[in-house]
This record gives sequence, C-alpha cells and structure tokens, in this order.
Amino acid sequence: MSELTHFDGGGRARMVDVGDKPISRRCAVAEGRITMQPATLALIGEGGHHKGDVLGVARVAGIMATKKTAELVPLCHPLSLTHVSLDLEICPEPCCVRCRARVETDGRTGVEMEALTAVQIALLTVYDMCKAVDRGMSMEGLHLVEKSGGRSGHWQREE
Repeated sequence: MSELTHFDGGGRARMVDVGDKPISRRCAVAEGRITMQPATLALIGEGGHHKGDVLGVARVAGIMATKKTAELVPLCHPLSLTHVSLDLEICPEPCCVRCRARVETDGRTGVEMEALTAVQIALLTVYDMCKAVDRGMSMEGLHLVEKSGGRSGHWQREE
C-alpha cells in the first residue's frame, strides 16, 4: 500500500471505483471486547438484567449494523451480504464480553468495514443495555483479525 485510495489526485474524497474488479468470494473477521465490573458480567451471564437477554439483543444489533455500514461510513460501498455471524462470549478474565464477527459476500470490494461495524455496534449495545448499573465499561481492542478474497488475497493479523 503506497497511497490512500479514498482521495483523488487533488486530495478530494472519493468513493473508490470498483467497477472493473472481478467478483470474488470475500470474507472478513473482526473482534473486540467490552470490559466491565464483575457484578455487571454476572448479571449478563445469569440473564438477570431487567432488560432481558443482553447478548441476544447485541447479536441482532451487530448483524443489523452490517447492513447499514454504507450509511454510516461515508465512502463505503453498499454491499449485498451473503453471510453474517456474530459470537459474544462471557470471559471472567479479563472481566469482559468478547465479540467476534464474520461477514461474507460475493462482490467487487471487501467486507472489512462491515465486520468492524458489527463488532462495534454489538459492543455499544451491551454498553447501552448495562449502563444503568456500570457506566465505567470500556470498549477495547477493536481490530480486523483476517480478510480474504479480492486482488490483495488473504491477510491475517499477527498476534
């Protein structure tokens, strides 16, 4: 990568032209976590939160967010997604909920932004549902884990 592709020669923002790219199977995996007080994590895990199934609602919010990515991130292309999975895991050490999203499409551009958006919105939903008992929660470590497809091929984050 030697240039920022979302700017034209004059430095003006633009949507990248993907019209000449071949259609290929594309996949992206992203993850992040939200840390919280042990009592908050216990409420989520026991299903004792008065708002109901926190992780179930967060999962649906993350999946829905993938379909809205182009509306939220100005230069993203609207995509027809073929698959979205979102897993939320309660982790006692560190005291957090981890989120991992996998997004797939057959298209001309990748789904990295959709996977990252899914994770962030799912974690924001956990925050929203639990803020009444723990305003000190912190979303951390949002990152792309892996992507495949397209001209650049496969990429995986080094741990």
